[in-house]
Amino acid sequence: MTDSQKWLIVAIVSCLSWLVYMLVPVLMPFACAAMLAYLGDPLTDKLETYRLSRTNAVLVVFSVMSLVFVLILLLLLPLLESQIEHFVSNLPAYVTWLNETVVPWSQKRFNSGIKPINLNQIITLVKSHWEQAGGVVATIMSSVSYSGGVIAEWLMNLILIPVVTFYLLRDWDGLLIKIHDLLPRRIAPTVTKLAGEVDTVLAAFVRGQLYVMLALGCLYSVGLWMTGLDLALLIGMLAGLVSFVPYLGSIVGIVVACVAALMQFHEPMQLVPVAIVFVIGQSLEGMVLTPMLVGDKIGLHPVAVMFAVLAGGQLFGFLGILLALPLASIVMVLLRHVHDLYRFSDFYGRT
Repeated sequence: MTDSQKWLIVAIVSCLSWLVYMLVPVLMPFACAAMLAYLGDPLTDKLETYRLSRTNAVLVVFSVMSLVFVLILLLLLPLLESQIEHFVSNLPAYVTWLNETVVPWSQKRFNSGIKPINLNQIITLVKSHWEQAGGVVATIMSSVSYSGGVIAEWLMNLILIPVVTFYLLRDWDGLLIKIHDLLPRRIAPTVTKLAGEVDTVLAAFVRGQLYVMLALGCLYSVGLWMTGLDLALLIGMLAGLVSFVPYLGSIVGIVVACVAALMQFHEPMQLVPVAIVFVIGQSLEGMVLTPMLVGDKIGLHPVAVMFAVLAGGQLFGFLGILLALPLASIVMVLLRHVHDLYRFSDFYGRT
């Protein structure tokens, strides 16, 4: 490869990176659709082996995915809304307990000048706004009703995701073939090999980690419900959703669950069953769920995972958080290839 060709590649990559950065506000629905299509492609390929056409197989997979999404909304949203309303309605009791129990204990224990918490005005404000909003759906709708442009953008994204998902699912294999045909013949074998490794890593992460998150969310929710915690579903699903970062789900879950248990039961001994739930969940994640559903193909160090998520959020907002770990997995595969090239290069030198 000549120097001019190398500089051309650098220029193309730089331009594409700048273009992606500028288009971040409109890339969210396409990124979500690409991830959904990637999740549904294996099942679509499997259905094709039963002599279904690609379009019919996509229709079946698309219908199943849509049905699952609708059922989740219908089942979970009302429960989550009721738990949030329960939390808001009990805020005065929680604050009273904090002022009468926790604050005096802290003042006596640490000899500090901690003053009682005065959240009455905040509680009144939150409750009034919540009642005026009329629930989660009304709150969301009121937040997007300030501008017709915001409503149009929200509706457009809502429509774009299923439409783009359908077309990506239908044309996925064709797109891969066309991309392969455009590759220079000299580098096509290497790119194909790297693409296979990337696909293996992404399959382990995107598909496997999603199953782990869902399993942990259900496990934490059921376990906390068995302890009698009122906010079991809300806390369990929160812990499951953030579990894609190693240890973060269990840390966030146990801290929030312990605070909620103290405020609800007013007994420190109630923290024991809550801690047991998260110990069991963390143990099952490490010994059963992750090895079985994800495997050891990702190989990202926990510190690298945390850095990727924080860096993605800082650079590209929520889109960066959504794509941080898949992109980090791809970069890891490329770095392995570069490492192998370096070790066998004349510059490194072998003795």
